[in-house]
Amino acid sequence: MAFTEEQVQDLGNKIVEKLKTVYDPEIPVDIYELGLIYDVQVSTDGEVHILMTLTTPNCPVAETLPMEVEEKIKSIEGVSKAEVQITFEPSWEKDMMSEEAKFELGML
Repeated sequence: MAFTEEQVQDLGNKIVEKLKTVYDPEIPVDIYELGLIYDVQVSTDGEVHILMTLTTPNCPVAETLPMEVEEKIKSIEGVSKAEVQITFEPSWEKDMMSEEAKFELGML
């Protein structure tokens, strides 16, 4: 079943909301506000590709966090497939955090 542009956008919004429920275990802020999500692509057939990074290459959750993201995205109605790709280009920096995350961490 192919989605309309509006349905793809709605699914994208649901994905962002779901990403905001995944937290970095070392920092009390969700991965979306931390700036760890570089790109979210949603196809018209419900396939989702997420490009994300970690705060450091030797992050203790390097094995589990991408799987947690994938599982949460797969649980969204309308998602037919979810794939998470990790990249370290560009490497994550504190400047990538949202204003909300910086405020939460007392950096503003």
